[in-house]
Amino acid sequence: MNTKTKTVSSLYLLCIICIGIFCCSNVSAQRSDSITNSSKYKRIIKTPQIKGDVPSYKPTYMPGTNFTPYNSLLSHNKNGGKADKVLSVLKVYPNPVDDQINVVIRLEREANIAVKVMDLLGNEVVTLANERLSSGEQTKTYTIPNRLNSGIYFLRIVTGSETVVKRISVL
Repeated sequence: MNTKTKTVSSLYLLCIICIGIFCCSNVSAQRSDSITNSSKYKRIIKTPQIKGDVPSYKPTYMPGTNFTPYNSLLSHNKNGGKADKVLSVLKVYPNPVDDQINVVIRLEREANIAVKVMDLLGNEVVTLANERLSSGEQTKTYTIPNRLNSGIYFLRIVTGSETVVKRISVL
């Protein structure tokens, strides 16, 4: 072999050895996060206590007794477990709607009700009603304005803190 070939092969071998050393060695220039952060921050000795009105868990199923569904455990409130649902929207028809829409509503007690049409982005397009209704089941008819373009909308019915949203198609 000539000297040029020996030089090239020795440089090649040297490069392979250097790459092997650098790839396999640990990086020693970095510090561990636990060493740098431990001196900067105060340690918490006592764990914080969260206080709230959370009922303690008592299993309701015992062998030989009736099973209580999980939903009854979720309805814990100040009224002894009774939920305060005022509004029930039973039916919205016809769907798709052209000029008038009928809404069948059941109210448990007299309440103010707002019926609004919302677009797909959640923007209020038109308010159909804002009135006080008596308790019981009622069918209300609302006229859809002509300025509403054809497409998908949402009918939002609000009573106090309760909201029911129904999807409607306008022709």
